[in-house]
Amino acid sequence: MAGVVERRSIDVVPDDERHGSAVSQFTLWLGANLQITAVITGALAVVFGANAFWSLIGLLLGNLLGGAVMALHSAQGPRLGLPQMITSRAQFGVRGAVVPLALVIVMYIGFFASGSVLAGQAVGELTHLGETPGIVLFAAVTAVAAAVGYRLIHTLGKVAGLVCALAFVYLGIRLLQRTDLGTLLADHRFALPVFLLAVSLSASWQLAFGPYVADYSRYLPRHTSARATFWWTLSGSVLGSQWSMTFGALAAAAAPAAFVGHEVSYIVGLGGAGLIASLLYFVIALGKLTINILNTYGGFMSLVTSVSGFRGQRTLTPRGRSAYIAGIMVAGTAVALLGKDSFLTSFKDFLLFLLTFFTPWSAINLVDYYLISKERYDIPALSDPAGRYGAWNVRALAVYVLGVLAQLPFLATHFYTGPLVAPLGGADISWLVGLAVPAVLYWLTARRDTARTAAPEAPEAPQDIRNPAGSGG
Repeated sequence: MAGVVERRSIDVVPDDERHGSAVSQFTLWLGANLQITAVITGALAVVFGANAFWSLIGLLLGNLLGGAVMALHSAQGPRLGLPQMITSRAQFGVRGAVVPLALVIVMYIGFFASGSVLAGQAVGELTHLGETPGIVLFAAVTAVAAAVGYRLIHTLGKVAGLVCALAFVYLGIRLLQRTDLGTLLADHRFALPVFLLAVSLSASWQLAFGPYVADYSRYLPRHTSARATFWWTLSGSVLGSQWSMTFGALAAAAAPAAFVGHEVSYIVGLGGAGLIASLLYFVIALGKLTINILNTYGGFMSLVTSVSGFRGQRTLTPRGRSAYIAGIMVAGTAVALLGKDSFLTSFKDFLLFLLTFFTPWSAINLVDYYLISKERYDIPALSDPAGRYGAWNVRALAVYVLGVLAQLPFLATHFYTGPLVAPLGGADISWLVGLAVPAVLYWLTARRDTARTAAPEAPEAPQDIRNPAGSGG
């Protein structure tokens, strides 16, 4: 198991431990997106009033726009050899990075919970144990796989991508046997608010991967082309999500009463009964397992990054690694069990609200990495509160807060709707504001900061890739 269980956590991956090619990002993100939550996300565009024709176009546009932002984060992995969120220290300070990190941790615990509820239903049906034991069993398997780490995650992504792709082809054929595609796409009436909603749904889906996408590209060899990493990540994520969302939108348009609120049973019933039904329950659970492992692993990385910023910790023992992952699992499972009956819908709305808080982080991180620092970070300083990046970067934190506040007038959720939503016909464009405003503000403030713009050590320098404290746990 020594060669399988991951040893690294937030420390730099040395060159002699790097392996693979950029194609691995395609298989991972294809498998991560061919799953039931993406299906439901696509269905929401139709449920909220868009016709199938414009829903599919809007979903594709949002996947491309949000996916491009997500893939730009992925391209940082091979260059730096670091988990995604630890690079936030370069913008917000070694300790200041805890501000966006805390919200990201809550987000991924929530995603773990919502995914466990859906998968728990499938596991409960498959094992005949019922929903609650299904949720607990699914959560435990997720935690074990996340503890094994990087290699298993990529292997599972390949398997899930193939299995889920075959299942979705079969389900698509079954759906088209029940309805006429031409009829579903015949209505071409355009309504801007619901079209923008479709764009926002899929863009937000992609942006949610931003805080951990580089975690899964950081083991690629340093010479891996940033362009190749970008395109393989983008194509896998967009293809997988658009495939799932298209199925969801068409299913909701074909049989809204049967699909909405009964997504798992509808999909299984569409495929058939008996052995086929059991296989489909397995596919649903497998698809959710892939993405829930990513949520657990990303939450673990973010939690370690937050704590280590105050403790000066650069490595993690195997016992410490297991404890962090267990903490994420227990918290996510508790929320899943509490929300499995009536709380889940409101909680999903809360999760979308939390997206408001890390869209500005994404903008600041990308502007800093590509435009200010020119893809060069002083990696030892990322662990030193007295170093180049300091403990707290007040200006960056102020830009982050302004980026969050700028979105509120455009935000539309069940529990809060901004004053500018109604003039836009009910459309939520907060994610666009959350990317544009902090990107411009951060560029204007950071480009005058000589401590930020002075060229740091190149990542190729030996001291940048060597771990002074030894191997990670």
